[in-house]
Amino acid sequence: MTSFCPLFSSSKGNAVYIGAEGGGVLVDAGRSCRQLEAALHNIGVAPDSLRAVLITHEHSDHVQGLRVFASRYHTPVYATAGTLEALDSQRLLDGQFDAYALGPDGVDCGALFATAFRTPHDARESCGYVFTDEDGARIAVATDLGELTDTVRAALTGCETVLLESNHDVAMLQNNPQYPYPLKQRILGARGHLCNEACAEEAVRLVEAGTRSLFLGHLSEQNNLPFLADRVTADALEAAGAVRDGDFTLTVASPVWAGKAVRLCAR
Repeated sequence: MTSFCPLFSSSKGNAVYIGAEGGGVLVDAGRSCRQLEAALHNIGVAPDSLRAVLITHEHSDHVQGLRVFASRYHTPVYATAGTLEALDSQRLLDGQFDAYALGPDGVDCGALFATAFRTPHDARESCGYVFTDEDGARIAVATDLGELTDTVRAALTGCETVLLESNHDVAMLQNNPQYPYPLKQRILGARGHLCNEACAEEAVRLVEAGTRSLFLGHLSEQNNLPFLADRVTADALEAAGAVRDGDFTLTVASPVWAGKAVRLCAR
């Protein structure tokens, strides 16, 4: 059975574990190697069992522990060609591991098959990922995107499980005195981050298309609140006639996951 766990999810660091028979994968490695190891052990996963680390983009909250972790366990790393170039320029690919450009045909990661899709973000060539397990169920990770493009929507449509960014409340961001105007504009822009309302609107479309498990991720700790992100998406889904814990489940990914990995139902 496939399992899913957003080990870390915030502006301070991101890493998602997706597991299947014979080993799992990490999407991003945005905390230190020691923190990644501890988080994996906490959900009963041996770090050396991972089949791959797949990187969405080169920002530090997604790659902070990459070099040390992948070198320690000789875990192959996959990313888009542009992201690999950016990682190489940061000297993050000079460790003891192999790194590969992920092409349009995807890559076989044991019991999971991974494909990438482009995301609009202020990085070299950012992407999200869709994983297909041996039962044909599809799991998607889509964070760090300023808007929902046709490419993103096409990738997410039909995925049974989706981790979708719900980064900020617009009013909280606009009224935050600690954020300078250019940074606010970056976050609100088409290559920034997704707000609660945009996430909620997409969640309705996804559930109508067959998504059953929704995780809200990459919440800003300065410009959002977990209960607020949950309420905005839940209210939108219920207004559309969907029943929580009947038609869909909704979970807010915490900055540091404290529970067990979520077992995903077979398709």
